[in-house]
Amino acid sequence: MTCLRSPCFARSAWLLAASLLAAPTMAQTHRACTQLIASGNPEYPPFLWVGHDDEKTLQGANAELMQLLSREIGIPIVMRNAGPWARVQEAAKAGRIDLIAGAFYTLPRRLYMSYIQTPFYQTRSAVWTRENKALSYTKWADLVGRNGITVVNNSFGEEFDRFAEQRLTMQTVGSVENAMRMLSMGRADYLIYEEAPGQAYANKLGIRNIRVASTPISREPLYLTLTHQSPCFSPQLYDRLNKAMKKLVDSNVMEQLVASHSERWQTLQDEQLEIR
Repeated sequence: MTCLRSPCFARSAWLLAASLLAAPTMAQTHRACTQLIASGNPEYPPFLWVGHDDEKTLQGANAELMQLLSREIGIPIVMRNAGPWARVQEAAKAGRIDLIAGAFYTLPRRLYMSYIQTPFYQTRSAVWTRENKALSYTKWADLVGRNGITVVNNSFGEEFDRFAEQRLTMQTVGSVENAMRMLSMGRADYLIYEEAPGQAYANKLGIRNIRVASTPISREPLYLTLTHQSPCFSPQLYDRLNKAMKKLVDSNVMEQLVASHSERWQTLQDEQLEIR
């Protein structure tokens, strides 16, 4: 599932639609649907990061996309920092948040949330290694027998996830900052993480002795999801989100948002360095 316009994507789209049919068909009644609460991976610049002035919020390209989506559907969307990525997924299962603003498609996740059928971006997941480490990566099999590391509950596409579970030795940690430091100190042979967020954090941490392989692990579509336990869940809302997201994607707005928030993230890091 690494393509957006092909037979494999058509099958994915059918599965995404089927997930709606298997989900609850009526909204819960314990909270009126006057707004939607969205969250996502807080260690994901330029897509998402913790607010500089308010740690309870998230900023970034995906956060701004949610505001554009809010205008389209006529319902306020509040971006909330629900904690580390693993905790965000638990909040989605429990219905404490309504939307995840950026998730890869996996079958286990389909059990507790429905994917908006139009992906809003395509990411590159990459292999990171130390510069002085003799690990030349061109294919998945090159990682077999090595000690890898990644962030807990991360997915890099179902096909690679299955390969990793069956063939690779990988430990998981709670944050990409910890993972990058461990790689830099030689406590792992390689790190698997998305390329753009990984580069942003390497720059932030001042880590200069790691590099990213030119061949990606995968190219995966990034989706908005609607959680099944959301008090606002309904086929009508799902349909409105689908139509609004397709309109935004067709306008190519996400490319502009990623570019502008990449600059914004770097500016914030430069300002923090000046303060220190």
